[in-house]
Amino acid sequence: MLNIRFRDKTNAWPGFVDLFSNLVIILIFLLIVFVFLWTTTSVFNKRTGMKTVTELKQINAEQLTQIQQMMANEQEAKRLLIQARSELENLETSNAELYDELNQMDLSVEDLVTAYEAKVNDLTTELNQAKLDKERATQLEQERRALQQEMQEMSARIAEQNATDRAQWDAEMAKLQSALDAAEEKSRNQEVQYVEMSTRLNKALADKVAELNSVQAYQSDFYKSVKTALGNRTTVQPDGDRFIVSSDILFPSGSYTLSPEGKNQLRLLANVIKDFEAKIPSDVNWIIRVDGHTDKTPVVPGTRAYRNNTELSLRRATAVVDALAAAGVSRRRLVPSGFGDMHPVELGSSAEALQKNRRIELQLTNR
Repeated sequence: MLNIRFRDKTNAWPGFVDLFSNLVIILIFLLIVFVFLWTTTSVFNKRTGMKTVTELKQINAEQLTQIQQMMANEQEAKRLLIQARSELENLETSNAELYDELNQMDLSVEDLVTAYEAKVNDLTTELNQAKLDKERATQLEQERRALQQEMQEMSARIAEQNATDRAQWDAEMAKLQSALDAAEEKSRNQEVQYVEMSTRLNKALADKVAELNSVQAYQSDFYKSVKTALGNRTTVQPDGDRFIVSSDILFPSGSYTLSPEGKNQLRLLANVIKDFEAKIPSDVNWIIRVDGHTDKTPVVPGTRAYRNNTELSLRRATAVVDALAAAGVSRRRLVPSGFGDMHPVELGSSAEALQKNRRIELQLTNR
């Protein structure tokens, strides 16, 4: 950091102008006194009476002219003094602003170079200010020169390192450009693949929709047959495209072992499913989804058979699938799944709401 400072200089011009003005005033005063004494003496001189008066008037007129000229000079001197003072103040203000501006300038350099420069300055100051013997002065001068040499070498190394870094940067940029070109090429290839995949996906989706439509053609007949087989039982309720069976009829509380009443109802459902296995063409890929659901009551701690409601619901759905398979339904048409308490049909906490959430859902759908 380089700081430039100015020494304040004393300006003698205002004092000189003041002294000159005071001398002019004193001179005018003495001249007036002299004229007054001389006039008084001449007026009372009888021999020179009228002539003296005439000369006195002439002299007075000349002196008046001189006094007026001197007063004009004094006014001009005062004006010049005021102007000089104004210019001096402006100069001092400009000088102060320039001083502040120069003091605020901060020339930054590399930290390491600044440290070496500061050390060199310290040694130079020590050489100039300290009255050391010749041997010490020589030693300090050698150290200063050694530091200067080291600073120059360091500057050269920094320049060399900058050049190396620049070369590495250019090489890295070349690599990045190459990678970018490769990525763009890959993106173009992926875009082509995406179009091909999109075409295949659209075809698969169309096939899936056609397959689903073929399954839906048998859903209404399936649900009618289920209702006919179950009769007026209130424990089995239709809900859109599925049948809901209350878990309280199929299983005892907290168990996944089927009750006798539950087994009877599942045998009736098995007969309906077996009839439809014969009706639905073999090229239609259909299944019966068996989804188990529980209420939000937590599992009793220490229960070994299952750890949570999701596991309990899956075990109950598997028990239903096992019962239907035992009754003659093809196991490949049955898919069990457990959802625990994640999809309630009632959000309340009453006994009725909890009872509705404990259920098994059966749905004819495509695989």
